[in-house]
Amino acid sequence: MPTNMSSSPELRTDSRSPSRFAGQRVHFIGIGGSGMSGLARMLVDTGAIVTGSEPRPNTPSLELGKRGVKISRDQMGELLTRSTDLVVRTAAVPDSNQEFIAAKKLGIPTIKYAELLGQVMAERNGVAVAGTHGKSTTTAMISYALVTCQLDPSFVVGGTVPQLGGGSRSGLGPAFIAEACEFDRSFHNLRPKIAVLLNVEEDHLDCYKNIDEIVESFRTFIRLLPDDGLVIANGQDARVQQALAGLAVKRELVGLSDGFDWSTRETGHKNGCPTGDVYHNDKHVATLELSVAGRHNLYNATMALAVCVACGADATEAAAAISQFVGVDRRMTEMGVVDGVTVVDDYGHHPTEIRATLAALREKYNPKRLICVFQPHQHSRTRFLLDDFAVSFKHADLAILPDIYFVRDSESERQMVSSEDLVEKIKNNGQKALHLATFPEITQHLKQNIRPGDLVVTMGAGNVWEIGRDLVGN
Repeated sequence: MPTNMSSSPELRTDSRSPSRFAGQRVHFIGIGGSGMSGLARMLVDTGAIVTGSEPRPNTPSLELGKRGVKISRDQMGELLTRSTDLVVRTAAVPDSNQEFIAAKKLGIPTIKYAELLGQVMAERNGVAVAGTHGKSTTTAMISYALVTCQLDPSFVVGGTVPQLGGGSRSGLGPAFIAEACEFDRSFHNLRPKIAVLLNVEEDHLDCYKNIDEIVESFRTFIRLLPDDGLVIANGQDARVQQALAGLAVKRELVGLSDGFDWSTRETGHKNGCPTGDVYHNDKHVATLELSVAGRHNLYNATMALAVCVACGADATEAAAAISQFVGVDRRMTEMGVVDGVTVVDDYGHHPTEIRATLAALREKYNPKRLICVFQPHQHSRTRFLLDDFAVSFKHADLAILPDIYFVRDSESERQMVSSEDLVEKIKNNGQKALHLATFPEITQHLKQNIRPGDLVVTMGAGNVWEIGRDLVGN
């Protein structure tokens, strides 16, 4: 049912008011990451004195260096002094890191990236994009549209966005858009003015006991909104509604059918990508003709449009910008065509993402055969969601699985499940599947067996993209 929504939250007109970080000496361990470099750039703009370390220099760290940020390649603490006010580290930096140990010995306060993200967000009109799926794409859509509409936002996207020149930006406008990740409950550190709730499903069961704990975690996230805050939420997701139940928060619900505050009526496809007419409170306000495939992206685009309007953008202009958005790197990214075979790469690593992506690829490319090379990510995720993974490949003619990407799990967890287990489950569901342990084995098999008209997609959150690179010769 539609929700009678009062006016959107009032946005500040000057995001450059004095910052708590002005004049502060802040050091970033791992400053080259997309999120870390984005926050570092924003702190430089507020007048902070920023330093950092980055073992693998990249474009973001080099750009920061051009702005006067001192960066060390060694993480030994040589840029730390007792006058350093704060040290920031990513979740990937362990307590055993030598630079982190040096900071503790000097008595310097230390925080994690998510905590700093929340502190920076508190000084702006924060838009936090949460959900099990679609965070990066929706965050990027919002950011691209607000940039195109000349609202000059700041943003941090969990991936590279070619149209935006990277994954982060420090703008002069009031809006700050960032992903809100539920892993390790890190999104509880954020302080948004607008919370976006895309969907809620089982994931990260290495830090949550069950779906009820996950729903409760999202409820805690929504409670972070101020009294004049707004939640823009999926009106067709039962778990989202469960997370919102009983909370006294202003909300706008979004769906791909009538009956919501924001409703998109699907009208067909253009160049293999979905189109639709968007209605706000039953009034037609815009048309979407997407440049990215998949029905799920039409939903993401509708959510993004609702957020843009709440941030002060014109609906028609924002919809036109979103329609021009071509995607985040590793989200159905075409890597090339070789001998009549199209090679695509995607980050999907959850059963729902696999299903949606394979359906979108089949719809867009209409291949003779769709071959999915899926690298399971984490043994715990594979084990907890094994049955769901097993039924996720119905749109593929063949699934090829290398060994599971080992990250974060214990060695005992590693022994509890394997790619062979998942392959057998897929076969038991009537689908073709094959386990080839290593990337060279998979590449050789593909080169010997693929033929013109085939589509090969490499999929997973690990380094499976290397197979696609080898196939196209990049």
